[in-house]
Amino acid sequence: MPENTWEVLPPEPSDGSARPGPAIGRGNRLILAFGIAVASDLASVWLEFAPPLQWTLDLATAAALFLVLGRQWLILPALVAEAIPGVAVLPSWVLVVGSIAMWGTVTPGAPPPQR
Repeated sequence: MPENTWEVLPPEPSDGSARPGPAIGRGNRLILAFGIAVASDLASVWLEFAPPLQWTLDLATAAALFLVLGRQWLILPALVAEAIPGVAVLPSWVLVVGSIAMWGTVTPGAPPPQR
């Protein structure tokens, strides 16, 4: 793997070796991430008029997605978008997790993947 390529979701060990903690596959991590994103976006609609609570929810969502998805820098633009008043009505967390699910990896400076 080249140095400037980031793996979005940590790869599953091919040799069957056990990792510490519960074994969660890529599909299960994406399902969990979608669940977190949907719950956060639904709660954000109701917390639109309580900004401190909404900021707390957004920080907790970003931290949870960072833990579930691994080192993923695409989470940061969604956190910035959620901080803009009125944008919280849009499902930005779901869009970010969907883009991570579709493209899978981020390669700085590389052309978009061919589909």
